[in-house]
Parts: sequence; C-alpha cells; structure tokens
Amino acid sequence: MARRAQPVGRRAGAAVALGLVALTLGTLGAVAWRAVGTWGLVEGLGPADWAALRFTLLQAGLSAVLSVALAVPVARALARRRFFGRRALIALMGAPFILPVIVAVLGLLSVFGRGGILNAGLAALGLAPLSIYGLHGVILGNVFFNLPLAVRLILQGWLSIPAERFRLAAALGFGPSQIARQIEGPMLREVIPGAALAIFLICLTSFAIALTLGGGPRATTIELAIYQAFRFDFDLGHAALLAALQFAISGAAMLLALRLTLPQASAAGLDRPVERWDAASPWLRAQDAVLTTLAALFLLTPLALIVTQGLPTLLSLPGIVWTAALNSLAVALASALLATAAALALALAISGPRPALYEAAGMLPLATSPLVLGTGLFLILNPVIDPSRLALPVTALSNAAMALPFGLRALVPALREVEASHGRLADALGMRGLARLRLLIVPRLRRPLGFTLGLAAALSMGDLGVVTLFAPPEGGTLPLQLYRLMGAYRMNEAAGAALLLLILSFALFWVFDRGGRADADT
Repeated sequence: MARRAQPVGRRAGAAVALGLVALTLGTLGAVAWRAVGTWGLVEGLGPADWAALRFTLLQAGLSAVLSVALAVPVARALARRRFFGRRALIALMGAPFILPVIVAVLGLLSVFGRGGILNAGLAALGLAPLSIYGLHGVILGNVFFNLPLAVRLILQGWLSIPAERFRLAAALGFGPSQIARQIEGPMLREVIPGAALAIFLICLTSFAIALTLGGGPRATTIELAIYQAFRFDFDLGHAALLAALQFAISGAAMLLALRLTLPQASAAGLDRPVERWDAASPWLRAQDAVLTTLAALFLLTPLALIVTQGLPTLLSLPGIVWTAALNSLAVALASALLATAAALALALAISGPRPALYEAAGMLPLATSPLVLGTGLFLILNPVIDPSRLALPVTALSNAAMALPFGLRALVPALREVEASHGRLADALGMRGLARLRLLIVPRLRRPLGFTLGLAAALSMGDLGVVTLFAPPEGGTLPLQLYRLMGAYRMNEAAGAALLLLILSFALFWVFDRGGRADADT
C-alpha cells in the first residue's frame, strides 16, 4: 500500500491534516490562553460550574447505563428471531443518528410533554401530570437517540457468534440460562464496555437536549453553561474556561473509548444461518415480540406525531422559516462537500507512508465538541471581524469537521479494498495521480462517497451548536429558528418547521446515498 500512494494524495492529505490540527488544537489554544489569562483553571470555577460538571457526568453516565441495559434484551430479540419487517426495524435503528435533535425533542414533547398524549391519558384517569423537564427529561432524550445505537452495536456482537456454537449447545442440551452464561455472556463482556463508553462520550456533548429539556439551573451541562456565558453574560473568559474543561473531559473519554472499542475477533464458523433451539418456547417468543414492539413504538411514535402535527401548517410557515431553511441547505451542502473532499484526501494519505499520523489527525474532531470549537473560533475572530457576519461559513466549517471522522471510517476500508484488488493492475498501466483518482478510485468508491455526502449533509442540516454562538437575532439556520419558535410557544408553527427540517434532512441523506448506490458496480 505504501508503494502505491500517490503524491497528489499525500499533499492533499497533509494539507487536510494540518488544517484539522490548526482548527482543533488552534481553537483549543485560543480557549486555553483566554481561560488561563483570565483566571487560574481551578480558581475560576464557581459553585455553579462544579454543579454543571457533576450534572454533565451524571446525565451522561445514567444515559449510557440505561441505553445499554435496555438495548441488551432488544438486541437479543432481534438476533434470535426472524419476522416480517425485521430488516426495516434494524434499519430504523440507524435513523436517530441522522435525525435532527431539535425535531426529536419536539416529538418527545408531543408524547411526554405537558400537552402530550401521555399526560392526556393521565388526566383522563384523574392522575397528576408528569413533567419532562429536568434530569429525567435529559436522560429520556439521550436514551431515545442512543438506544438504537446501543442495539446496533450489541446486535453486531450477537451476529458474530457462529451458528455452530448454538448447534453444539443444542446438542449438549443447553437451556436459555446456560446459553446466556456460556456463549452470550463472554460476548457481552467484550461489547458492552465499549458501547457504554461510546454513548457516554456522545452524551457529554448533548447540547440541544439539555438546552430544551434541562428546565433550569439544576439541569445545566457544561455545554449549556458555555452557551449561557456567551449569550446571556457575554463573559468570554468564563466561556473559555468552561470550554477548556469540556475539551479535557471529552478528550479523556474519547481516548478511553478508543481503547475499549477495539474490533472484536470473529470466531471461526461456516457462516450458516443461526437457528436458536433454546428460544423456541412460547413464553420466550412472546417476550421477544413485546420487546421489539415496545422498541418500535418508542422510536416511531414521536416521529409519527411530528408528521401529523406538522402537516397542517407546513405550507403556511412564515417567510423567516423558509429563509432559515435555505440557509440550512446552503450550510449542509457546503459542509457535505467539504467533509467528503477532506475525508477522501485523508483516506488517500492513510494508504501511504505514516498512516497513523493521518488517522490521528482525522480523529481529532472527536475529542472536541461543536461549542468548544465555536468558542475558540469566536475568540479568534472577534478582535478582527464581527463574528455574526461569518455565522453560516463558520457553521459549515464546524459541521464538516464534526462529520469528517465518520466519513473517514467509511472510506478507508473501501479504499484499501480497491487498492488490494486493482492496485497492481493500475501500477502496471502507469495509472497515477489524478488519472488514478478519476478512473479507478472515485468510480469504485461511489457507495461510501455517497454515504459520506448524505451523512454529512444530514448531520449539518440538523445541527444546533455553533450557529447559536454566531447567528444574529433574526438570522441563522432552520434548527435555530425552530428553537426560537418553541421558545415563543408558537407550537403549531414549530411543528411545521420540524416536519420541514425532518423532510430536508432525510431527503439529503437519501439523495446522496442513493446516488452512491446507483450503478455502483459498473
């Protein structure tokens, strides 16, 4: 692979790697300089900051534990059953990853909020209403997003167990408890720690969920405290101090997550379909059916309510919403193109000498968060230019950086396969540089390139992070405008804007991903 690396790939990859280092570590340096220059790192933290730190760790820890604990029985049910709609349900497990957070929050409010269907049912029974705001609301939002991720991660562990082990267990007369102890238990001990820590890392930076469902000072995360220091106090030194603290926590969690999420070694087998004789009892069948039904209802009900409530007002939304939608589309397209081009350049460089350096540079954005990145960019730009004038470009840049590691994960294995199967022939034909890129690599990478474009566009379309720091009062993107409508209690218009955002996000992903799949084998 090193022999086939092309200079054009190395040069572009080096430029992208240096840009990522400058963007992440450079903004962190600006944050640290401002934080240390204003206070000592420890002396500058007040009681409210320590409370925010405790709440951040508490909500992330509880969310990770609950997500994994609920995912284990659901993943087991999906692993040992075959039923109509199973593939669609498993595919649905990936939908929350590209679902705009603010849309999901509005859907959860439609179910669990003050005027939601749950409280309507309680009122009909003469019971007191429940409040979704506070710690339990934040955890509910985090579990909604991360339960599907946990199911997918744990399900992969179940599917990696060879069918021959279950055949041998059946021959030995193992029951469900013995199967769980001898076969499933060791797999879960390998998979669960990494899955839980990955979700913990995601929940550390759940800004939009805490912003909308936190409900007050007692439910403030570090990310929310950064936003409050910017928007309400305009205390840049305090915001920088909190951003440095957030980076330290996220970086430590990321390093630990990478250490625990090593690829699981697949046991040898003949790739036969798994038949679970141990789960043939009517009781276990009913149990699995109930679990899969409840999981599907938990995921689908908020989305169904968004559609039904948003349809009546979708075409009568005010002009400011449509302007925000155009802004979001521009930001999403720019972010997708930038993230995909950068990921491809890094992937080409990783196929050459010193791949670890390029891989480390590509993973750097995982160690930070959009608000920390935005804080550093604001500190750098503020003395030179009005940051609100660069709200959309900075948002696109930040979103591209956040999506790049996921694109890299999709492109690197595919590029290695292309080089392994066609690299020698390309070398023999003297195909190098741009010709190799245009004639061999890009056509063979249409699937992962389309997926990367769609994923980056959808993630950028629904992002509510950096834009909250930079946008002027009347400008911004569609997620920010949706949040403003919710804050003004214009819930009918908010439902229409949420449906519009949902349609645009999934449409972008579908168009780009389908474009990558069409004629992919030619």
